[in-house]
Amino acid sequence: MIYRFRAILDHDAKDDIFRDIEIRETDSLEDLHNAITQSFGFDGLEMASFYLSNEDWEQGEEISMFDVSEGHNTVKTMSETILNVVVDQTQTKLIYVYDFMNMWTFLVELAEIAEEADGTDYPNLMFVHGQIPDSAPEKTFESENLNDDLDEFDDEQDVDDYSDLDFDENWN
Repeated sequence: MIYRFRAILDHDAKDDIFRDIEIRETDSLEDLHNAITQSFGFDGLEMASFYLSNEDWEQGEEISMFDVSEGHNTVKTMSETILNVVVDQTQTKLIYVYDFMNMWTFLVELAEIAEEADGTDYPNLMFVHGQIPDSAPEKTFESENLNDDLDEFDDEQDVDDYSDLDFDENWN
């Protein structure tokens, strides 16, 4: 079977920018990563991760390019994760972040599952809409109670006064 994904540059972009990509359900997330980077014109050399997502596009479990946990945690990697294991008709959304310095963020959604077409090479870039900007869209973080949150800090606290803390100042 073939998965048809739409990869949309995050909603903070000024214009709609997306790519429609076909890929085999038995390909890995690394294959999808390569298809996305190539379709948007990236060199693919920067770190990237996929995150499972729910219907509200909330970030869930990370699936990274490499296991950098040094054996401390069990980490899923893109090369070892097959698409149909993490994506299906009930779990259709992924968040993809490319280049953690610039935070290119894409909303990736399974749009359709179809039969493989004879004579088609996969992954297949089906449709291109919009041009990628020169730099990643800036993230805007909004909070209704931002000023209220800031008011809870005590501006009168003396940061050099250690008398109320539970440690010996001369501990070493």
